[in-house]
Amino acid sequence: MTKIAIVGNIASGKSTVEKILQEKGFEVYDTDKIAHKILEENKHLFPQAIVEDKIDRKKLANIVFNDKEQLKYLESIIHPKIREFIKNIETEGTVFVSVPLLFEANFEDLFDKILFISAPVEIRLERLMKRNNLTKDEALVRINAQLREEEKISKCDYVIINDGSIEKLKSSIYLITNLNKSRKLEM
Repeated sequence: MTKIAIVGNIASGKSTVEKILQEKGFEVYDTDKIAHKILEENKHLFPQAIVEDKIDRKKLANIVFNDKEQLKYLESIIHPKIREFIKNIETEGTVFVSVPLLFEANFEDLFDKILFISAPVEIRLERLMKRNNLTKDEALVRINAQLREEEKISKCDYVIINDGSIEKLKSSIYLITNLNKSRKLEM
């Protein structure tokens, strides 16, 4: 089995890459979805972010992105459980795991290869504002909370620049994965 991390800063296009890989027949996991489940199971730890008995992720984001101690606390709950999940993945062939905070959480040791999805900050800012209905300032707080792309790219095996069409993105993915009929990655 080959485990490949899909990494990229917020609004770089990781979810789109995940969908394309799934369409190609690869097994793909998204640690954001796993984190949301863990968070719901531990919502009692963030009562100030509960609305109608569920975590309001926008409220929680406003709390943790404006208070480094709260962010560390949240990560101390979520990161160990995600690490355990990734360690326990067993499958044939190649599996992709989207891990937006791979480097921040020090999960590099769990993967054979790392694929970075890059997009210019202006594009990410626009996507994030539109996708999450955020103001420019709110979006910039989230963007600036992550390590800079340049720092991450230097630690990756592959980089896809996601600044164009879906067709261009699919071509880039195909070139990197070099798909064959057995759906195993040739590297």
